[in-house]
Amino acid sequence: MRASPSKLKTHGIPSAILLGFALVAAAIGHCGAADAPESTPQSPERAVAAPPPPTAAPATAPAVATGVDQLKIDLSSVDRRSPAFGRFRSWVDSAVSGSPGYAFSASDAALMALSGGGDKYCKLAIRMVEQEVNEAESAIASGGRPAIAGDSYLEVGPRIADLAMTLHACRPDIAPAQQQRWSALAEQAVWNVWNPARAQWGGRTHAWTGWSIDNPGNNYYFSFIEATMYWALVSGSPTWMEELRQRRLPPLKAYYADLPGGGSREGTGYGAAQMRLFGLYRLWKDSTGEDLAAANTHARDSIPYWVHATVPTLDRFAPIGDQARSSVPELFDYHRRLVLEARQLTTDADALALSSWWLRNISVPRMSQGFNSRYDLLAAGESNEAPKALVYYAEGAGHLFARSDWGKDAMWMSFVAGPYNESHAHQDQGGFTLFARDWLAVTENIWTHSGIQQGTPVHNVVRFERANADAQQCAAPRGDTVVHQCESTRSRSKVTVTPRPDGGVTALADLTPVYRDNPALQSWQRRIDFGGRKLLVRDDFRLGAGTRAIFQVNVPERPVVQGNEAVAGRLRIRVLEPANATLRVHTWSDDDPQEFRRGWRVDVAGGQDGYTVELSEK
Repeated sequence: MRASPSKLKTHGIPSAILLGFALVAAAIGHCGAADAPESTPQSPERAVAAPPPPTAAPATAPAVATGVDQLKIDLSSVDRRSPAFGRFRSWVDSAVSGSPGYAFSASDAALMALSGGGDKYCKLAIRMVEQEVNEAESAIASGGRPAIAGDSYLEVGPRIADLAMTLHACRPDIAPAQQQRWSALAEQAVWNVWNPARAQWGGRTHAWTGWSIDNPGNNYYFSFIEATMYWALVSGSPTWMEELRQRRLPPLKAYYADLPGGGSREGTGYGAAQMRLFGLYRLWKDSTGEDLAAANTHARDSIPYWVHATVPTLDRFAPIGDQARSSVPELFDYHRRLVLEARQLTTDADALALSSWWLRNISVPRMSQGFNSRYDLLAAGESNEAPKALVYYAEGAGHLFARSDWGKDAMWMSFVAGPYNESHAHQDQGGFTLFARDWLAVTENIWTHSGIQQGTPVHNVVRFERANADAQQCAAPRGDTVVHQCESTRSRSKVTVTPRPDGGVTALADLTPVYRDNPALQSWQRRIDFGGRKLLVRDDFRLGAGTRAIFQVNVPERPVVQGNEAVAGRLRIRVLEPANATLRVHTWSDDDPQEFRRGWRVDVAGGQDGYTVELSEK
């Protein structure tokens, strides 16, 4: 039996809508997505009552902030004679001359003005922010919401940052009345973020869901902190500075203290949004002297995380979680920026050397897009010494990476076993990926149009199918035979990782907790042994009445089955146990050719209490 195509859609959403979400996310340069539509309430497990407004906050946002500008942009390390600075200046000059590139921002012009570029940059920045404020005022006057409130305030961060940077760099050129209007918009926007039930524009209530105002691990939260931080600093507002120090930054520090090893529980797609988080750490330290990154090891650990999450060819990375910007996980400017930002926050010599090697050798030697060119002004270091460790385990995220060596022909694998409590994470607990010169075994999600297929069938796990398809289970429509892994604050696989003397690694994971006591499955443990350019997978499970277990491997090449073996391109799959296992091939395009553009899945059936399968190169 194969899983019904209609049950493979993320949260039951048709592929056409998934594609629309993915296109929205791809168009946004900050790793956002339509994961929080205004009309969709949070699930019971994710919903948390919005915190009350700060004690000193008025019932509505004040119109004007009267404090002293505390924003500081440290440009002392910028080499104005460098090619990187020349590229950035050319990017901004093109906009000044009337030809702005894609996603050019007022912050770009303001930063150039702060670099001693001249009045023309301030004129451009002021013109851009004034247009935004004018359009917002028009929308508010007509009874609507301004663009800054769109998509659950996803872009409130960069929009307020543009306004704040322009005020900071160009204040003498901005009339007091104009500053007052800008301030009114910024104050109301930031107040609305943290007061969703009472949010208003022009005295009219415009409540919103409050999505992720209480979740420091979500990319939306980064935008909310960005808006609040930039506005608090440039306005000098004691209220907002206190709000940050007492209520918003402490949970942020606590959350990342629980992520030893770096990375993100959202996965490697939305996890790239941590580039913004690390940039905010830098801004806060430069402006206030407080080092948020020093509160825990997460920023420092994210350097080896990304080095090890990168495949040996140094052009792609482990496809964990939603991949909305690009289904195929290819390194991009955002990943380069993330590591550049992280290395500015540490003095650890090993981490600095590791980041420099990675930055010098990956397929993105500099920013490819003009709107990211300013981040090439950050120091990349000079070290070019290759890493030595072959195994890396990010305990907080639950991601394990290993490779046979550091050459480009190395075999590499990733394994997921840990917390499953973020909306962009997938039902891939126990899933593995195998790579040697190219993908050997990899989630079908990377070949989809949307990049956000989250269900168990697209991952390299054991698929459990139940007899009673109508029994209620987490996040599953009626009639779904597949036993779901459950996103919950209490869903966490237990894993033990043991590096071996030969450079390989053994991991033993208990995946049972992520099924949340579903009677269709009593237990599931998976052991992986990686070494000698082979991956050995051993599964032990106890099934509920009427449940069947299918060991599945998703592959990019059409498999050929012979007996207990399947060959897919350069990958050989050998079923060692049970002896009577049957192998069948599922063609993904048969389900939905618009969504599933390529890829196959080898389904191994017959195991009553376990499987043992070896994966190696042909």
